[in-house]
Amino acid sequence: MTWDHQLVLLLVLPIPIASIAWTVTHEELFREPRDWCASKSKACRRLYSRKFFYVFTCEYCFSHYVTAFFLYITRFTLMFDGWRGYLIAGFSLVWLANIYMSFFGRLRLEIREDRLEIAAAESRERTETAGQLPTANREDTRHRDLHAAATLPSGRI
Repeated sequence: MTWDHQLVLLLVLPIPIASIAWTVTHEELFREPRDWCASKSKACRRLYSRKFFYVFTCEYCFSHYVTAFFLYITRFTLMFDGWRGYLIAGFSLVWLANIYMSFFGRLRLEIREDRLEIAAAESRERTETAGQLPTANREDTRHRDLHAAATLPSGRI
Protein backbone atom coordinates (compact mmCIF):
# COMPACT_ATOMS: atom_id res chain seq x y z
CA MET A 1 0.00 0.00 0.00
CA THR A 2 1.41 3.41 -0.92
CA TRP A 3 2.03 6.16 1.63
CA ASP A 4 -0.60 8.36 -0.04
CA HIS A 5 -3.19 5.60 0.24
CA GLN A 6 -2.29 5.02 3.90
CA LEU A 7 -2.60 8.73 4.67
CA VAL A 8 -6.02 8.98 3.03
CA LEU A 9 -7.25 5.93 4.92
CA LEU A 10 -5.76 7.28 8.14
CA LEU A 11 -7.82 10.47 7.76
CA VAL A 12 -11.01 8.84 6.47
CA LEU A 13 -11.39 5.70 8.62
CA PRO A 14 -11.71 7.63 11.91
CA ILE A 15 -14.87 9.33 10.58
CA PRO A 16 -17.11 6.23 10.71
CA ILE A 17 -15.32 5.06 13.87
CA ALA A 18 -16.12 8.38 15.58
CA SER A 19 -19.66 8.37 14.23
CA ILE A 20 -20.43 4.90 15.60
CA ALA A 21 -18.72 5.52 18.95
CA TRP A 22 -20.50 8.87 19.43
CA THR A 23 -23.90 7.50 18.44
CA VAL A 24 -23.74 4.56 20.83
CA THR A 25 -22.35 6.56 23.77
CA HIS A 26 -24.26 9.85 23.42
CA GLU A 27 -27.34 9.84 21.21
CA GLU A 28 -30.94 9.33 22.27
CA LEU A 29 -31.33 6.28 20.03
CA PHE A 30 -29.23 4.18 22.43
CA ARG A 31 -30.21 5.90 25.70
CA GLU A 32 -32.04 2.95 27.28
CA PRO A 33 -29.34 0.33 26.59
CA ARG A 34 -26.67 2.85 27.63
CA ASP A 35 -28.49 3.61 30.90
CA TRP A 36 -28.81 -0.12 31.55
CA CYS A 37 -25.09 -0.60 30.85
CA ALA A 38 -24.25 2.33 33.14
CA SER A 39 -26.22 0.81 35.99
CA LYS A 40 -24.64 -2.60 35.39
CA SER A 41 -21.17 -1.02 35.33
CA LYS A 42 -21.80 0.22 38.87
CA ALA A 43 -23.73 -2.72 40.29
CA CYS A 44 -21.96 -5.84 39.00
CA ARG A 45 -19.91 -7.72 41.56
CA ARG A 46 -17.09 -8.78 39.25
CA LEU A 47 -14.53 -6.26 38.02
CA TYR A 48 -14.50 -7.62 34.46
CA SER A 49 -18.32 -7.34 34.30
CA ARG A 50 -18.25 -3.72 35.47
CA LYS A 51 -15.55 -2.88 32.91
CA PHE A 52 -17.38 -4.69 30.11
CA PHE A 53 -20.56 -2.66 30.65
CA TYR A 54 -18.61 0.58 31.16
CA VAL A 55 -17.24 0.31 27.61
CA PHE A 56 -20.69 1.15 26.21
CA THR A 57 -20.88 4.41 28.17
CA CYS A 58 -17.46 5.88 27.31
CA GLU A 59 -16.76 7.09 23.76
CA TYR A 60 -13.00 6.76 24.22
CA CYS A 61 -13.22 3.16 25.42
CA PHE A 62 -15.82 2.15 22.86
CA SER A 63 -13.79 3.69 20.01
CA HIS A 64 -11.05 1.10 20.66
CA TYR A 65 -13.47 -1.74 19.98
CA VAL A 66 -14.97 -0.04 16.93
CA THR A 67 -11.43 0.53 15.64
CA ALA A 68 -10.56 -3.13 16.15
CA PHE A 69 -13.63 -4.07 14.12
CA PHE A 70 -12.66 -1.66 11.32
CA LEU A 71 -9.09 -2.96 11.30
CA TYR A 72 -10.45 -6.48 10.98
CA ILE A 73 -12.74 -5.70 8.04
CA THR A 74 -10.36 -3.33 6.19
CA ARG A 75 -7.03 -5.04 7.00
CA PHE A 76 -5.56 -1.52 7.28
CA THR A 77 -1.96 -1.35 8.49
CA LEU A 78 0.14 1.74 8.94
CA MET A 79 3.86 1.95 8.13
CA PHE A 80 4.55 -1.79 8.66
CA ASP A 81 3.03 -5.06 7.54
CA GLY A 82 1.80 -7.50 10.14
CA TRP A 83 1.03 -6.97 13.79
CA ARG A 84 3.21 -3.85 14.12
CA GLY A 85 1.25 -2.13 11.35
CA TYR A 86 -2.06 -3.07 12.99
CA LEU A 87 -0.87 -1.79 16.36
CA ILE A 88 0.27 1.57 14.97
CA ALA A 89 -2.86 1.87 12.82
CA GLY A 90 -5.13 1.01 15.73
CA PHE A 91 -3.81 3.63 18.11
CA SER A 92 -3.59 6.22 15.33
CA LEU A 93 -7.21 5.64 14.31
CA VAL A 94 -8.42 5.81 17.92
CA TRP A 95 -6.50 9.04 18.47
CA LEU A 96 -7.91 10.70 15.34
CA ALA A 97 -11.43 9.40 15.98
CA ASN A 98 -11.35 10.97 19.44
CA ILE A 99 -10.10 14.26 18.01
CA TYR A 100 -13.01 14.19 15.56
CA MET A 101 -15.44 13.46 18.41
CA SER A 102 -13.97 16.35 20.44
CA PHE A 103 -14.50 18.72 17.52
CA PHE A 104 -18.05 17.43 17.06
CA GLY A 105 -18.84 17.76 20.78
CA ARG A 106 -17.50 21.32 20.81
CA LEU A 107 -19.53 22.19 17.71
CA ARG A 108 -22.71 20.82 19.32
CA LEU A 109 -22.01 22.84 22.46
CA GLU A 110 -21.57 26.04 20.45
CA ILE A 111 -24.80 25.37 18.55
CA ARG A 112 -26.65 24.80 21.82
CA GLU A 113 -25.25 28.03 23.30
CA ASP A 114 -26.24 29.97 20.18
CA ARG A 115 -29.77 28.60 20.37
CA LEU A 116 -30.06 29.58 24.04
CA GLU A 117 -28.82 33.10 23.27
CA ILE A 118 -31.34 33.45 20.44
CA ALA A 119 -34.17 32.18 22.64
CA ALA A 120 -33.19 34.62 25.42
CA ALA A 121 -33.03 37.52 22.97
CA GLU A 122 -36.44 36.62 21.53
CA SER A 123 -37.87 36.35 25.04
CA ARG A 124 -36.50 39.80 25.95
CA GLU A 125 -37.89 41.21 22.73
CA ARG A 126 -41.34 39.74 23.42
CA THR A 127 -41.23 41.08 26.98
CA GLU A 128 -40.28 44.57 25.78
CA THR A 129 -42.99 44.65 23.12
CA ALA A 130 -45.56 43.19 25.53
CA GLY A 131 -44.90 46.07 27.89
CA GLN A 132 -45.79 48.54 25.11
CA LEU A 133 -49.05 46.85 24.07
CA PRO A 134 -52.44 47.70 25.53
CA THR A 135 -53.63 45.33 28.26
CA ALA A 136 -56.11 43.44 26.01
CA ASN A 137 -53.46 42.73 23.36
CA ARG A 138 -50.89 41.71 25.97
CA GLU A 139 -53.02 38.71 27.01
CA ASP A 140 -53.52 37.66 23.36
CA THR A 141 -49.75 37.85 22.73
CA ARG A 142 -49.00 35.80 25.84
CA HIS A 143 -51.50 33.12 24.78
CA ARG A 144 -50.01 32.98 21.25
CA ASP A 145 -46.44 32.70 22.63
CA LEU A 146 -47.41 29.89 25.02
CA HIS A 147 -49.13 28.04 22.18
CA ALA A 148 -46.07 28.47 19.92
CA ALA A 149 -43.74 27.23 22.67
CA ALA A 150 -45.92 24.19 23.30
CA THR A 151 -45.86 23.17 19.64
CA LEU A 152 -42.09 23.37 19.25
CA PRO A 153 -40.34 19.99 18.99
CA SER A 154 -38.22 19.12 21.99
CA GLY A 155 -35.27 17.39 20.32
CA ARG A 156 -31.67 17.12 21.51
CA ILE A 157 -28.81 19.36 20.36
